[in-house]
Order: sequence, then structure tokens, then C-alpha cells
Amino acid sequence: MSDAVNTETIPLNVNTEPVEVENDEHGVSRRELVMKGVIGGVCLAYTAAVGYPVYRYLNSPVEKAASVAAVKEVTLDGADTLPIGTAMVFKFGTHPALLIHHDDGSWVALDAVCTHLGCTVQYDKGQKKITCACHGGVFDAKTGKNIAGPPPKPLPVYAVKVEKGKVQVTRA
Repeated sequence: MSDAVNTETIPLNVNTEPVEVENDEHGVSRRELVMKGVIGGVCLAYTAAVGYPVYRYLNSPVEKAASVAAVKEVTLDGADTLPIGTAMVFKFGTHPALLIHHDDGSWVALDAVCTHLGCTVQYDKGQKKITCACHGGVFDAKTGKNIAGPPPKPLPVYAVKVEKGKVQVTRA
């Protein structure tokens, strides 16, 4: 029994020349194709991430105008019992609106969005005026006319029809 180890050397045939990557018939390697696909996908995702908010910003006035125009009338059940000298806020489509029952028994409905910067206005029953807390705008409670502060135009007025058990507010 011999503990001899075979130390015969086997010659390795190592090719030191660069190996040519096989190209398809168009001259593009798989690596290049995958890299172009990844870069294209990243560019597409970036474009969508930037483009969608821009689209929403530019398209929103059209959508808002369509949604506001869609609602032409609102019926407020039980609003005929609103005490004299008080007001209530209700939704007219997507906008808040004010229904005011004045001391003389008359009814007025107005858009409750300030014409300055879009803040929601409040009815001040002590002064009998509509005020905007954001920048001090003041409106007449019967006509919606802007009488003080920065609002550039009056509040839109709605037509009011009081019936037994309900109040109907219609776009004037």
C-alpha cells in the first residue's frame, strides 16, 4: 500500500482573448435590451408621477364647473321650521350654502363660499350680516352683496320656495 499521491499536472487551456457576446440579428445584446427596458420603464414611471398631478391641476376647473352645474335644486326637509333670525348651512351640490330666515319673515339662500379665496362664510345674527373669518370680508345678508373687505364680487343667490314641511332651493 502506497500512500503516494498522483501529482501529475493537467495543462489548462485558458483563452485570454475577449469572448464575443452573441448578438441577435439586429445587433443588440440581451444585456443592452434589458437595460433599455429598465431605463424605459423608469422614464415612463417618472413621466406618470409628474404628469398626473399636472393633469389633475389643469383639469380640475372643468370638473368643478361640471359638478356645480349638475345640481340645480335641493329640497331641505323640515327646514321650514327654522326659527326667525337664524340660518342653517346645507350642501348645494359640492358647495356649502346658507339658508337665512330673516326677522321680517323673508327667506334667502346664498352660496356660502367667499368670493375672495374660497373660505366658508358664516351668518352673524347679531349684526345681521354674513362674514368671512379668513380675511374679514362682509356681505349683506339679504342680497349677498359684498360690503366690506377684500371679496371682489357678491355671493351667488339662490331662489327659495317655502312649502309645508320643506324648503326648496333652486339655482336662480
